[in-house]
Amino acid sequence: MGAPLLIGVIGDFDGRPSHVATNEALAHTAAQLGHAVEVRWLPTPALLEPGAEAALSACDALWASPGSPYLSIDGALAGIRFARERDWPFTGT
Repeated sequence: MGAPLLIGVIGDFDGRPSHVATNEALAHTAAQLGHAVEVRWLPTPALLEPGAEAALSACDALWASPGSPYLSIDGALAGIRFARERDWPFTGT
């Protein structure tokens, strides 16, 4: 296996089934592809703070988490805008 891919999940992990399933889906997919993955949840309020761009750009890809509501819709939109404006690998559910 190579270096792990860092997947940033835009959202506020709270243990709900869709959030747990997100982590499991990424781990399962990585195992099937024979590649390591690290999942980092990016809390939406933090995406409005200084340093948010560095946290987002550290990720190899971004995923807008399922199972909103987000604690900060503006923070979620800032993360999504980051990906779209920079043509960053991104998906949303």
